[in-house]
Amino acid sequence: MAQPDSKKIFFENLSGAGKAIAVLTSGGDAQGMNAAVRAVVRMGLYVGAKVYFIHEGYQGMVDGGDNIEEASWESVSSMLQVGGTVIGSARCKEFRSHEGRLQAAHNLVQRGITNLCVIGGDGSLTGANLFREEWSGLLKELVEKGLIEADAVERYAALHIVGMVGSIDNDFCGTDMTIGTDSALHRIIEVVDAIMTTAQSHQRTFVLEVMGRHCGYLALVSALACGADWVLIPEMPPEDGWEEKMCQKLSATRSRGTRLNIIIVAEGSLDRHGKPITSSFVKDLVVKHLGFDTRVTILGHVQRGGTPSAFDRILASRMGVEAVLALLETTADTPACVVSLCGNQSVRLPLMECVQMTQEVQKAMDQKRFEEAVKLRGRSFENNLRTYKLLAHRKPESELPVSNFNVAVLNVGAPAAGMNAAVRSAVRVGISEGHKMFAVNDGFEGFYKGQIKEVKWSDVGGWTGQGGSLLGTKRTLPAKHADKIAEQMRKYNINALLVIGGFEALESLLQLYEVRTTYEEFCIPMCMLPATISNNVPGTALSIGADTALNAIVETCDRIKQSASGTKRRVFIIETMGGYCGYLATVGGLAAGADAAYIYEEPFDIRDLQANVEHLTEKMKTSIQRGLVLRNENSNDNYTTDFIYQLYSEEGKGVFDCRKNVLGHMQQGGAPSPFDRNFGTKMSAKAMQWLSKKLLETYRRGRVFANSEDSCCLLGMLGRTLVFQPVVTLKDHTDFIHRIPKEQWWLKLRPLMKILAKYKTSYDVSDSGQIEHVIHTRPKESDASVAM
Repeated sequence: MAQPDSKKIFFENLSGAGKAIAVLTSGGDAQGMNAAVRAVVRMGLYVGAKVYFIHEGYQGMVDGGDNIEEASWESVSSMLQVGGTVIGSARCKEFRSHEGRLQAAHNLVQRGITNLCVIGGDGSLTGANLFREEWSGLLKELVEKGLIEADAVERYAALHIVGMVGSIDNDFCGTDMTIGTDSALHRIIEVVDAIMTTAQSHQRTFVLEVMGRHCGYLALVSALACGADWVLIPEMPPEDGWEEKMCQKLSATRSRGTRLNIIIVAEGSLDRHGKPITSSFVKDLVVKHLGFDTRVTILGHVQRGGTPSAFDRILASRMGVEAVLALLETTADTPACVVSLCGNQSVRLPLMECVQMTQEVQKAMDQKRFEEAVKLRGRSFENNLRTYKLLAHRKPESELPVSNFNVAVLNVGAPAAGMNAAVRSAVRVGISEGHKMFAVNDGFEGFYKGQIKEVKWSDVGGWTGQGGSLLGTKRTLPAKHADKIAEQMRKYNINALLVIGGFEALESLLQLYEVRTTYEEFCIPMCMLPATISNNVPGTALSIGADTALNAIVETCDRIKQSASGTKRRVFIIETMGGYCGYLATVGGLAAGADAAYIYEEPFDIRDLQANVEHLTEKMKTSIQRGLVLRNENSNDNYTTDFIYQLYSEEGKGVFDCRKNVLGHMQQGGAPSPFDRNFGTKMSAKAMQWLSKKLLETYRRGRVFANSEDSCCLLGMLGRTLVFQPVVTLKDHTDFIHRIPKEQWWLKLRPLMKILAKYKTSYDVSDSGQIEHVIHTRPKESDASVAM
């Protein structure tokens, strides 16, 4: 396929020739570790380095022998979708001793290994740093003992270490998400969704205990994602008297007609006096005070297991490649670093700064400085906690501010998973701010027909886990019906508008902005939240709904590939949705391990198709048994899915056969992923707070009047930050004919997908991370967290 120009072709600048890289997984396992191992091996081989597996973590490094094995391209095939770590992980007492580290150094030097990629938690990474600091002394000791030659000390003078954090707990400071966290959230939410149906049937209360050691991230985010009634986390123990408050909350929820209650307890939860709060204690409390039929479910190691989510595969693949780049660029003076994620960008952070910050959190908790502990966890954690409190705990009517503002919320365009979570968040935050909230059914079509009703706090209970759009959504644009919509806005005295949708939502806001000169009713604050599976809205790196669609694609690709196991060699041609935007095909291809992905943004011709077939044929002859090719639905008018299927079938005769599959609307359905639930919830809460601020700023002489550009905005994620951008400024960045942004960040992932599929291609390293310091990793307004 045609290759994009690159600012730097990194294999010309950063050769790995003559270098040896070893990769190991240590400590607890986490889903996505295999994707990281695969990326390190293939990127390392791609740049000409020798790459080794170290089986069973540090234990394998100490024991040596067959535990340190040279890796080949084929040895990491078919591991992308496997949970846990296929190279094994073990706790190792010997490595904690000087003798153990001396033996490990001897085993590495024998194979010429001076570059280590360690995937594990803070303990594993601290051990790696100690090993690095002792390295020169260990080599001298080996020379003295006659175990290595004297010149080896100079030849292998420095040990270079890069870490990747693999932990479901997400307890490592400096990174928004650790490898495995998103998959663990998937397991938790699957269980919660299943429990909710049985709890509702019997009017039960369920107490769920989740993992996380001393970190409450899993408990907090899963509580946000399922709308739990109460959550208990170690970082913020409940105030004295919490037992009575919790029971009052549960009782109030039931009195409003809700048939179930969900309480989530993090395994390390304590009260203000350091006494453990267990799930069984909470259950006994509810039974004693309320008499509710209550059950306990302890999720345990289910959270560690299963297939990695699309997010974890992409995160691990990006981090694995960045880790190899960091090892190639390192010098003797470069400190050991951790490859991390901040917002939507890879960054490199000094390993020990991160470890020290992580230890500071525990110290703050031990000393009962809980507010500080929450802050040290990072802005993402802090923002999650603030949002949960805002949405879960309803203030009494007497405590609510009285704003006298009416805010309408509607969905526009095609349905996307996470829309309902966004609506719920908007309604509850709006009510907390003192506004009257109005829901509009069926988008702008419903608006001009008057399908508008006031919506209360309890009306949106249980909405977070619902797929599609419960309000109803249509693609109708407002321009033709501006007069009727203005009439309805007068009737209901609408003072602000929150529009949740895809490209049609952007077009709608642009049209409403244009007609402000004609209809003063539209001179109000308006905000748009991007929600579309296509992820084709300008002004944002991610849209609500895209993660759920990616997971649907990846799960289907896994099943399709598995259907060919044990048969002859087979290639699958799979068509994805997305209109003219190739996001789903590209990122889905990276997460599923595709051999090629055809998209509109990267033109291709018959020569490219032929080259891809030949490349795949060669791979089929020598190694792989199954091939995967993705095609975006509008990538080319002539090279259709049928054409590509027939071409591959004909050219692959005698080597492989072909099957095709059009995924269709299954990408649009299903329950929203944890990511989309939380992304929608947090984006919507931020948008409502912005609307409240704008309403106060533009309220003059008894009315709201807002006609400036910055009163009609899109809230999007750019890099590491959530940014409000006037929609008129986005016009120049948009291709309205093909309904895509003119610049799209994910195109930089395409060379990565090709490299991991064994293509020789250019790779742009102009954006590769420079070492930063932990305190600078989060910009002032960065509550973004690509993750949650």
